[in-house]
Amino acid sequence: MQFHQSTAEVFVPDNLPAEQALKRTTHLAIGAHPDDLEIMAAWPILECFQQDEKWFTGVVLTDGRGSPRGGIYKDYSNDEMRMMRLSEQKKAAVIGGYAAMIWLDYPSEVIKERVAREPIKDISKILQITNPQYVFTHNLADKHDTHVSTALRVISAILDLPEAQRPKKLFGCESWRDLDWMVDTDKVIFDLSTHENLQAELLGCFESQIYGGKRYDLANLGRRRANAIYLEPGKVDFSTGLSFAMNLTELIHSPQKGITQLMIEHIERFEQDVINRLIRFS
Repeated sequence: MQFHQSTAEVFVPDNLPAEQALKRTTHLAIGAHPDDLEIMAAWPILECFQQDEKWFTGVVLTDGRGSPRGGIYKDYSNDEMRMMRLSEQKKAAVIGGYAAMIWLDYPSEVIKERVAREPIKDISKILQITNPQYVFTHNLADKHDTHVSTALRVISAILDLPEAQRPKKLFGCESWRDLDWMVDTDKVIFDLSTHENLQAELLGCFESQIYGGKRYDLANLGRRRANAIYLEPGKVDFSTGLSFAMNLTELIHSPQKGITQLMIEHIERFEQDVINRLIRFS
């Protein structure tokens, strides 16, 4: 399987031929960086774990060379960091029982370049091969430039496909910025009560980031627990962990509204929710 970067890889944990492994995909997540899949797409990973009829495939767009590093990793070169992060991502794919993990190996700057069509073409090729029912990527209100750029490239790639070949659903998931601010009726709520040990193990695969100065493992497990506790102030918790997503399906099946308009409407509903509560109790 050929992608635009000659160093791109398709890793299949159970050693099936790549095309056969990818064709079984039902849930596809496309993240910007190594460990983004395990941070933002925990629900589809758990949903497919050890299931015969559901399979998770993850795509990582960037090469990991620009990762922050500290501790024993502080003197790693960019090439050494790339190899470390690729190794960590493969380990997560094995532990999570992924159908496959695709490493596209682009520099982050290419993903952020609006005129670069190569990543979009690669994503379109992956979508055509996998034909997933559900696609998960970063949310459009994320704080990280490469995350937002990734989500935009995913939307473009899906729109390049004929309508009949597009996934049923597209979700924008929590990563660098959470989605607690959205009004509850807009939130897509994923229950992460199960396999808490597996969730921790997947996040723990990325030692170069955790020991290197970023405790993503603690932050994300804590966020999931906080989402569950703070979702509803007047009810007993129904879950020990939740993640939130925004439903982006409208953008791929009725794209006439446009990306910016969709986000304006989300923000306006949040604004009105705050104002209405102040008015009611003032």
